[in-house]
Amino acid sequence: MEHYDNQGTPEAFARSVSAFETLTATLSGEPAGAWTHAELEEHLQAAGRALMRQLLQDHLDLRAIREEEHLRTRPDLRVTGPDGRPRPWREPGHERWLSTLFGHVRVRRVAHRGPQVGNVHPADVLLSLPAGRHSTGLRRLAVTEAVRGSFDQALAAVRRQCGPVVGKRRLEELVTQASTDIDAFYRAKVPLPCSRDMPLVIQADGKGVVMRPEALREATRRKAAAAVAQGRRGRLAPGEKPNRKRMATVACVFDTRPAPRRPHDVIGPIEGRSNNRTRRPRPKAENKWLTASLVKTPEQVIAEAFDQAQARDPHHLRDWIVLLDGARHQLDVIQTEAARRHAKIHLLIDFVHVSEYVWDAAHVFHKAGSTEAEAFTADRLTAILAGHAARVADELLTQADRAHLPTSRRDAVVACHRYLTGHLDQLHYDTALDKGWPIATGAIEGACRHLIADRLDITGARWGLNSAEAVLKLRAVTSNGHLDAYWTFHTTREHERLYPNPDQAEYRLTA
Repeated sequence: MEHYDNQGTPEAFARSVSAFETLTATLSGEPAGAWTHAELEEHLQAAGRALMRQLLQDHLDLRAIREEEHLRTRPDLRVTGPDGRPRPWREPGHERWLSTLFGHVRVRRVAHRGPQVGNVHPADVLLSLPAGRHSTGLRRLAVTEAVRGSFDQALAAVRRQCGPVVGKRRLEELVTQASTDIDAFYRAKVPLPCSRDMPLVIQADGKGVVMRPEALREATRRKAAAAVAQGRRGRLAPGEKPNRKRMATVACVFDTRPAPRRPHDVIGPIEGRSNNRTRRPRPKAENKWLTASLVKTPEQVIAEAFDQAQARDPHHLRDWIVLLDGARHQLDVIQTEAARRHAKIHLLIDFVHVSEYVWDAAHVFHKAGSTEAEAFTADRLTAILAGHAARVADELLTQADRAHLPTSRRDAVVACHRYLTGHLDQLHYDTALDKGWPIATGAIEGACRHLIADRLDITGARWGLNSAEAVLKLRAVTSNGHLDAYWTFHTTREHERLYPNPDQAEYRLTA
């Protein structure tokens, strides 16, 4: 559509000028001279928002006047809608409300009508008005606040800044709608290039989120219903789950610079480190990218992580390191996905997870918290880092046999032996340290804490599936540092959905 002449008209902003003069008169008056700076801020915040709202309203009114004047000078002008059918009739004065960062404003425009077709408002296209009442800026503010704290806190923050422009349920809906284009955004986004000597790291993990009953997976819902049918109990039995959570899968991909280390850089000697040998630094994550989902299966989330890795290294010229906590299902999914893509990966188990098993075994032979237990553990972990996991596992079992431990105490040693021998192919820490690769899953553990625990696991929260998924994905986008770029992408896609026209959202004007 043709753009109208938008030269300023002072009379159109007479109400804004009057509001500004009233504000300056108040500030220059004698009563204001006795206000504290806090009282001045409070007054300016309210009066300033009212002034901004009036400026926006005056501008919209001016555009409505110019649209009507423009059409009066062009009686032969006809509008063809997105369906290709003309709208021969004009009807001025059609109004709609818009809730903005400054409050509610009224948008008046001309409707172009035709027989048995919907109205077309070319001014809506020029303004890129949303389908609902709430402006794009207000939606962005709602998202920013909702991914940071609870919905109640987000609502309070929006109302402090904008006034009563939205309710809590509608705010939740705005956040959910704002996440609709995240998958498409990352499919279209090209990662930053990286040199081939920098390893590429993939990590994945899962964390439960407390859900409303209807949002649980079917198997969990059945278990919860069966527990209710058995009657209420005071507390759960040992090892029993409350069946209130749905598992979210989190994955991350990042680049890292090689940082070769020795076993003693990771496990210090029990007597302490000397000043003669400097401890070498661990590798640091760079260009970290996160994805997470409660709706998608672990297979789908891990496939997204491999898509990101593939985009960073399409020809598989770099070392691909995959770090997991040892869960068998995750290992199977990772290996299946790597085989499907013909990608050579170096699979490692999180060293911290391995150390927990060794600590449990140490407490069988030595008192917890004792120097002997620490020395025992440090010695075994150093050997594992040097590539001798099989030897450590056999020595632990042999030591347990010699000590003639009872079954109750022997179980921890057997569990450690089983874990080490069952994952020997994923315990090549000697190679990882020599090549400067990471050996722990700190990045994904931190991501689970940041994405889920800090927001979705707040006290008393019980989530619906749509809102939880939206908040989780938006927090991932924010953590990736892509919220600004995503919001531009999302608003462009929203415009295209609302105004689907071959001329990129401009209605054709024909004679």
